[in-house]
Amino acid sequence: MNTGLSLVLFPIALGIVMLGLGLTLTIADFRRVVAYPRAVIISLVCQMLVLPAVCLGLVLAADLRPELAVGMMLLAASPGGSTASLFSHLFQGNVALNVTLTAINSVLALFTLPVIVNLSVAAFMGSDSSLGLQFDKVLQVFALVLIPIAIGMVVRQRRPAFAARMQRPVKILSIVVLMVVIVGAVLGVKDELAATIGAVGLIALLFNLLSLAIGYAAPRLLRVGHRDSVASSFEIGVHNATLAITIALSPALLNNTDIGMPPAIYGILMFFTATAFGFVAARRSRTADDPTRLPTPTA
Repeated sequence: MNTGLSLVLFPIALGIVMLGLGLTLTIADFRRVVAYPRAVIISLVCQMLVLPAVCLGLVLAADLRPELAVGMMLLAASPGGSTASLFSHLFQGNVALNVTLTAINSVLALFTLPVIVNLSVAAFMGSDSSLGLQFDKVLQVFALVLIPIAIGMVVRQRRPAFAARMQRPVKILSIVVLMVVIVGAVLGVKDELAATIGAVGLIALLFNLLSLAIGYAAPRLLRVGHRDSVASSFEIGVHNATLAITIALSPALLNNTDIGMPPAIYGILMFFTATAFGFVAARRSRTADDPTRLPTPTA
């Protein structure tokens, strides 16, 4: 499977993931998020302000070559990926919070991502190369995330028994399809990855670990519940690497393979680190006391 085919199939895979998530959600889940907006605000501040600053510090400390430095900043500026909702679902985070954050981040990225990346290109590469994330791309993200989830929620509301039976098969299918597509994408750029992983691999790993840690620790320090903090950690630590790679490689945007390598490496590493964090979080969730959790509706 080549990289181009993988990029075509990735939205389909994420659509399956979002459909499966929708089968587990109700309107009451989103009401709880609105009732406790603190987690949303804290997560957005970390995503929009803290992470780019942390990434810039790592890039300057490591003295990366210009293209890799821009690739790291592109990654930091990218919103949380829809895959974060899958991890949250698998490891008992608040999926409704992930969906809310992904939707808000997708809109904010329309403005913040081009600014951060253009400044990075000018600072590190001495170029005025422009980057534009068109409005139709934001609509595509909304369609990819919200439409399948809405379908799943409607199915759950109207056919609850069927939705309950389908949750496990769809979850398994989601994981299998995602892994096949991701492996195909990695194989398509394996030579480029091998040539750059020594230069940027450690920085990408450190940034990933810091993202997961900040995403969990910041809400907890500000008295946000465990499940919301787990969701925040995945949202901040599991970036939309596919979006960053697409922007880097697209002839209409940056058209630079080297810039796309940090997001590609990060996209591989984050599955291992997020899984490890998820098992720790799932164990913690058995005993965690969530002051922000509302009672689960009985009807």
